[in-house]
Amino acid sequence: MFTWSAIVLAALSAAGPLAPGSPPPDFSIPTPAGTQDLYSLRGRVVVIDFWATWCDVCTAEMKYFQRAKAQFGDRIDVVTISNEPHDVAASYFRTWEIDLPLVEDLTGAISRAYDVTKIPVTVVLDPAGDVSYVSLGGLSWPELEGAIASALSPSTPAPRVLR
Repeated sequence: MFTWSAIVLAALSAAGPLAPGSPPPDFSIPTPAGTQDLYSLRGRVVVIDFWATWCDVCTAEMKYFQRAKAQFGDRIDVVTISNEPHDVAASYFRTWEIDLPLVEDLTGAISRAYDVTKIPVTVVLDPAGDVSYVSLGGLSWPELEGAIASALSPSTPAPRVLR
């Protein structure tokens, strides 16, 4: 498993927008006060979740993102991205009372910029705004909690792990 992860990590590091230690592509996030750019969130850890309502793994791990926001509070931001038709993901959030920022990537531009071809994908950015962790496929609570804790701790190297 370690060798496979190392090979995938090396391939990802060689090219692409999710290279560990590099800033990812910027995008706009709607907020109650207007929009803000991803880059404006530097100074905190940012968790980006690419997901869809039809993806059982995606909806099952949504509780981890809510838990992360509750546990880490203002030290992190969680941003969810769905490229489903307008209001599908927002309606899901309203139905299940999920209070996380949602970016509707209606044209798929953000997914393409991040080279996301399958979901779920979770990206954790360190406070400098650089990629510190990427998970391809479902992740567990201990994985997400560990990735966030590592990104928050300047003395501990970020895990830079792929699944």
